[in-house]
Amino acid sequence: MIKKIAASLFLVFYFTAILFAQNIIQSRPYPQKFFRYPLDLPPVTAGTFGELRTNHFHSGLDFKTNQTTGFPVHAAADGYISRLRVEFGGFGNAIYITHPNGYTTVYGHIERFSPEMEKQVRAMQYQQQSFGVDFKLQPLQIQVCQGDVIALSGNAGASEGPHLHFEIRDTKTEETINPQLFGLTIPDRVPPTIYAIGVYHLDGNPFSEKTPRLFLPVTGRDGHYRLTKPGVINAGGATGFGITVNDVTSVSPNHNGIYSAELNVDGKTVYTFAVERFAFDQTHAINAYIDYPEFLKTHRWVQKCFILPGSKISLYPQSVNRGVVNFNDDAVHHLQFVIKDVAGNTSTLNVDVKSSSAQLTAAYNPVGILFHYDKPNEFSNDKLKVMIAPGNLYDDLDFTYSTLPERPGAYSVTHVIHNRFTPLHDSYDLWIKPDSSIGKYINKAVIVNTEGVCENTVYEDGYLKTKARTFGNYFVKVDTDPPFIIPINIKKGLVKKITRGIFLRISDRLSGVKSYTGKVDGKWVLMEWDYKTHILHYTFTADITPGKHSFDLTVIDNKDNTSHFKADFYK
Repeated sequence: MIKKIAASLFLVFYFTAILFAQNIIQSRPYPQKFFRYPLDLPPVTAGTFGELRTNHFHSGLDFKTNQTTGFPVHAAADGYISRLRVEFGGFGNAIYITHPNGYTTVYGHIERFSPEMEKQVRAMQYQQQSFGVDFKLQPLQIQVCQGDVIALSGNAGASEGPHLHFEIRDTKTEETINPQLFGLTIPDRVPPTIYAIGVYHLDGNPFSEKTPRLFLPVTGRDGHYRLTKPGVINAGGATGFGITVNDVTSVSPNHNGIYSAELNVDGKTVYTFAVERFAFDQTHAINAYIDYPEFLKTHRWVQKCFILPGSKISLYPQSVNRGVVNFNDDAVHHLQFVIKDVAGNTSTLNVDVKSSSAQLTAAYNPVGILFHYDKPNEFSNDKLKVMIAPGNLYDDLDFTYSTLPERPGAYSVTHVIHNRFTPLHDSYDLWIKPDSSIGKYINKAVIVNTEGVCENTVYEDGYLKTKARTFGNYFVKVDTDPPFIIPINIKKGLVKKITRGIFLRISDRLSGVKSYTGKVDGKWVLMEWDYKTHILHYTFTADITPGKHSFDLTVIDNKDNTSHFKADFYK
């Protein structure tokens, strides 16, 4: 009876969803009725495509699974298993299915692969002697039909709760595309909610944390919004606008992302944003899309309705002067913000702006060194070198540098490289010359900042070199401490009887765990590392017969400091 009710609810939700009129911006049509929902549950999401996440746009739909794991995951259409992946963090366990119509579907955070896929994954893990694997399959290896059960839903990897992450990608370009554009819609009759707008006085200067900004609260409901305090906004010269907004569906209270935002000035559209599709190498450009300094200071998500000149992402289908409006005629101008979700529900906000020619663009006079977003940039002195390739800055930058006294335990002064409020698209090359006192510890040296250690620090020509992903405070430390191994159900010197498997917790204080190897009776065994708990465990297989056995674990960090743990046990 319960299954029949669930099936009926699924059909009700499905047919309600497909009746929604979309009336949304998209660059091309997508096949309808080709893909099915990956779960036999009413389609409810905890996260939407393009939703704002820290340092990235969300790349798919997060389908809720009633706060539990173990629901059958179905192939969305006919195709073949083209890729299988197991990783510490990220999707945890993921399946990729390539379909004959030029699209690939992705299923992440799953608990368990189907038996045929599980066999392939285990074989690769033992072949590579690694828990983490990522490999492709040939078209005839594992073929699936629409509706086949390919996995059980789970909570693996960097998931904050049980759900299924689902994507549809362009097989050729690997761009990820909004699944709701294929008809996999979520019931939604609720228009987005607008909370505030931002006004940015750019004055012809690059955008930064110093840009004058004003935030004005908004009130309203049912798609119609206005300023909480009515009045005319004063602006002059080059001006940008932003908006704070989110959306919910008819079936979930979760705050999701919007689909599109338009800014109209005197009836003409000057800016459009739409989360139709994007490439993964563009996803960090979220930090150019939002007011990044404001987010770091207050954790407020302000979505800018103007485009920084170095931001190259396909989510801006149209703009005039990058959405920057020049007010210089002493007139009153009418602005309208039009915000839509993917179901076509629309919210509007109308405001008036009084233009003032008395606030025209002033000359830009940097106090530091002017870096250009579209050119190579370099800064160096006798202790430090910074090199930024074109494309890693979103706007010109008034670059500043200073130093702070050497910290206890450090082997360099603290280099204050600009500040953390300027985002980078990828990374830049950073060289720091360590103090001569570092001596024999040079091969244990790492570059760190206030956020943590920089990966892959190497020593070269008298400098420590790394690729840094943020500006901020950087200095040199050494890592001579081995990783931690904390046994949970096994102990040195005490031969215990264990029936299910071996559990330990591993971690590293500075450079991070690089690798680990577990052996039972001298043979490599598969040990799985949980991202959330950092628990490392080996589940006994049929090879572990009753009787006494030896267990050996070796953990190595990124500076080759090594820890060993040995113990005997009975099964």
